[in-house]
Amino acid sequence: MSPAPVVVGVPTYRRPDELTALLPLLLAQADDLPGRSVDVLVVDNDPAGSAREVVAAVGDPRVHYVAQPVPGIAAVRNRILDHAADALGAALVAMIDDDEVPEPRWLAALVETQEDTGAALVAGRVVPEFTGPLDPWVAAGRFHTRRNLATGAPIMVAAAGNLLLDVRQLRALGQRFDERVGLAGGEDTLFSRELHARGASMVWCAGSVAVDRVLPERMTRRWVLARAMSHGDAWVRVGLRLAPGPAARVVFRVRAVLGGAARVVVGGARGLAGTLLRRPVDSARGLRAAMRGVGMVRGAWGLHHVEYAREEPRAAA
Repeated sequence: MSPAPVVVGVPTYRRPDELTALLPLLLAQADDLPGRSVDVLVVDNDPAGSAREVVAAVGDPRVHYVAQPVPGIAAVRNRILDHAADALGAALVAMIDDDEVPEPRWLAALVETQEDTGAALVAGRVVPEFTGPLDPWVAAGRFHTRRNLATGAPIMVAAAGNLLLDVRQLRALGQRFDERVGLAGGEDTLFSRELHARGASMVWCAGSVAVDRVLPERMTRRWVLARAMSHGDAWVRVGLRLAPGPAARVVFRVRAVLGGAARVVVGGARGLAGTLLRRPVDSARGLRAAMRGVGMVRGAWGLHHVEYAREEPRAAA
């Protein structure tokens, strides 16, 4: 029996330079999986099709281009899953963001962990690489440091920037990304929490590492605090989607308001004390907690933040 075909899906939106650098690295990952079919699928969410020429320039039949006119990362991820399975015959689909860089054996480690565990979802590590000097306040808070677990450790939630999915199991469960949150963010949190709730196995892979190149605009206090508010809002949106009925949603909204308000008070006090006493860790973490609380309260009242809002150019009259 031949090994299950693998497709590496890359959602992209107006990052031609990053995509140009990424595609050869993904093709090289196939060398670690001899005897197995490995293709790369680029799904472009730019109405102008800015990634089409990048894919064509690679000139490799293993790299495929598909346009997704529906805006939002959730629609792009669903298109990756559908095209990979239906057009390319993939059983396993890996996903990596277009601004990340896979380390050696990134893909092989994901595939090996999936085959050892039979998991529906395998999540890998994402480590930051800063492209400039980091604000000491941001460094003290360690806001770009992400978790790491032992390979095979069970997980309940996962981000989609570095993962492998068994599309056979997803289809058996009817699991897809919710396109109603496509521009707001949090689609991967909702997806993985729903998958876990349906009883699917989800595990960690410490050996699969993707490097997240952190640009200067994401290395500032302003970005950290705005992101914290967005995450608070996303937590509320996901909780509301998972609530089993109207009464449960009302209870969840009340909990979110109370919990968010508590974060604002406690986090704000810690942040203020940290600033006055010159303790950067307390200042940074306290203020971030307070902003997450603001996002929770806003989200509970329906004032949702659209993190990936975009302004498309209008067609000429």
